[in-house]
Amino acid sequence: QVQLVESGGGLVQVGDSLRLSCTASARTFSSYAMGWFRQAPGKEREFVAAIGWSGGVTYYADSVKGRFTISRDNAKNTVYLQMNGLKPEDTAVYYCAAARAGWPTENPPEYDYWGQGTQVTVSS
Repeated sequence: QVQLVESGGGLVQVGDSLRLSCTASARTFSSYAMGWFRQAPGKEREFVAAIGWSGGVTYYADSVKGRFTISRDNAKNTVYLQMNGLKPEDTAVYYCAAARAGWPTENPPEYDYWGQGTQVTVSS
């Protein structure tokens, strides 16, 4: 099993920035695609951003384009989500996930491993 641990969440105000981190236990981290998802109370889990195994391919949900940036540092077994211009609607538990296939996807069933999540709360 691969363990994923998210960190960096917190309580912020509208317009603030946060950087989430997700560190994997696997030495083969560099072969996995990585994704970020979020889930608010009473809502379905939704795709946020994904990045291919090499970091060369990224894509984002329309709701976060221009505000969020996904990146990875394979030497550190870590993927990041830089979140700028936060809005109240960004409030959710944010999860990172790893896909052994190595290419990014927005579909949760295609991810093999999931972290436990980190809470992001944006107040107005």
